[in-house]
Order: sequence, then C-alpha cells, then structure tokens
Amino acid sequence: MFDQSSGLQKNKHDPVSELLMGMRLRGASYGRLQLSPPFGIRFPAGPEARFHFVARGKVLLRAPGEVGRELACGDAVLLPRGEVHEIVTGSHVQIRDYESYTRKPLCADVAAVEACIKTADRENDTLIFTGRMEFELDTLHPLVGLMPPIMSVGALIGRQPELMPLLDAMEREMGEERVGSAGILARLADVIAASIVRGWVECGCGDATGWIEALRDPRLGRVIAALHHEPGRNWTLADMAGEMGSSRSVFAKRFVEVTGVTPQRYVLALRMRLAEQWFRRDKLSIDTAARRLGFGSQAAFARAFKRVVGEPPGHTRKKTAAASALENGTTGRRKNGAAREI
Repeated sequence: MFDQSSGLQKNKHDPVSELLMGMRLRGASYGRLQLSPPFGIRFPAGPEARFHFVARGKVLLRAPGEVGRELACGDAVLLPRGEVHEIVTGSHVQIRDYESYTRKPLCADVAAVEACIKTADRENDTLIFTGRMEFELDTLHPLVGLMPPIMSVGALIGRQPELMPLLDAMEREMGEERVGSAGILARLADVIAASIVRGWVECGCGDATGWIEALRDPRLGRVIAALHHEPGRNWTLADMAGEMGSSRSVFAKRFVEVTGVTPQRYVLALRMRLAEQWFRRDKLSIDTAARRLGFGSQAAFARAFKRVVGEPPGHTRKKTAAASALENGTTGRRKNGAAREI
C-alpha cells in the first residue's frame, strides 16, 4: 500500500498522488520453492500480478515477446498483469506447469513446493519465493495496463537504498526457515512489490502517456481524480467541464486528445471495471452495484455492463462464484495434506 509518508504525498493537490492513495497490492497466495537444477516451471496467465524473489541460485525468466532476463540471488521481479511466463535454469530444460507440483501448507496462504534430489548437496538447491498479488483498483485500474510486463527491483536500488535491508531479510528468512518465516516472507513480498510499482511511478511511468498525461495536466487531472472518487455521481459534460474550469467543447476536445476516448465513454468503462471488481472481490449483488454506480434501474445497469464487458452481469457473478467454490473445495482438502492451489 502507498501511504501518506510517501514522497508522492508532498503535494496533496497532485492528482497522481491523490489516486495513488487508493492503490493497494494485496497478496492472494504464496509459495516457497526449493528445487534442484535443472528445472523449468511455467506459470499460467491469471488476473492477478505475479511476484518472484530469488533467495539462492540463478535462473532465467522468459515471457512471450520479452528478452530472457537473468535473475540471481537477491533479485525480485513483479509481473503486474500476470501474463504467462517461465522460470528455467537453462535453454533446453523440460518445462513443467506450476500447478502440477505437490504443495505442503506452511501457514495460511503460504505453501511449500519441494522438488529436490535428496542425496545431492542441498546448498545447490534453488530457493524462490513466489506470490499471486491482487491490485485493489478502486481508483487506479488504468495504471496497471500502462505498466511494463516485467518490473525489476534492480532498477530501484540506487534511488531506494532502503530496499536492500528488506531484500536481505527475505534472503535470510528463506535460508534459515525459522518459526513464522512463511508469514514474514509474505509481508516482505507485499512491501517490495508495492515499492517496485511506486518506484516506476516516481520515475515518470516510463514511456506511458495518455492517462498519465491526463493526470499530470493540472486542470484535466482534477477531472480524472473527481471521476474516480465519485464514479456513481450523475456526471454531465457540463459538470466535468466545470471541474476543469473550461467550456464543454474545450474540455471534450482536450479529454479525447489525451485519453483517446470521450468523457462519457471513460466514465462508463470506469463504472463497469469497478462492478467487475466488486463482483469478484466483494461478492456484491447486481442491484447493489447498480445503485452504487448511479444507475436508475438494474436493467439499465445490466445493458451497460453487457455492452462494455461483453456478457450479462449475472454470468460474471456466476463465474466468480464457481471459481470461489472450486478454491474452497481445494482449501478443504488441506486436512488431507493438499495445499491450496496458488
């Protein structure tokens, strides 16, 4: 989570800082991996971000369309959009799906995976801490789409030396396996992943334009911030132009130039993204979501949702409920020695 002690909060009227206050990165589940080389693991695509920290050994991170990235002891990476990728120890190793490994629960939401040669020197084993992390995006959904596919802690060390003790602590916890280390590792992973994102924002968000440019426009940024803070308000073009302090025609032209969409389309897309999140994370009813987002009827909300998302809201809720039931069923098998899938 980004908090008010962040350097981004120096100007409380800065729309970028205001919206970052609404950003949280919550760990969904984690794994402590101890593997004997050679190996190759394929991590599937998913709706959550994926975090990896290498505590011992050297591996290669491969993702479609990306140059292979070498990771050594102390390296941490975040894949903000959770795209499919592989962690391998060589070019021609056999690839195994991550879900196929047997997991042993260590504590709530943390499981251990061991695929080791028991007779070999255990100092040669590779140690990796991995996690699925969910962005809580009430105000920041567009930001994730602008992030690079892979974000590394290495680029931040020179500017954020305070990260080094956190990385050192993760490395020690992984190697020593002390009581409670699984829970401590999970919390450290959350902080490091959030720091990676904050560092990217502080450095200007790379080559990202559009939405970021809109936020950094002092007048247009006020409008974007207001829309995200009050998505259920009955926003008219005149209301939005008033926030910017301009005529409706000037505002509408500037908004399209910077964001690529009309103000009305932006508001509608924002509302439907929020509804999707509420269905998945909070199990909200369709009627409650419709009222929160300012729709006069459930039917009007359902028509808008299908137009933007591509399916009725009931289908989205059913898929979410089915996924939760499957996960709960897997969790229930922990008593028989099976860990929750992560």
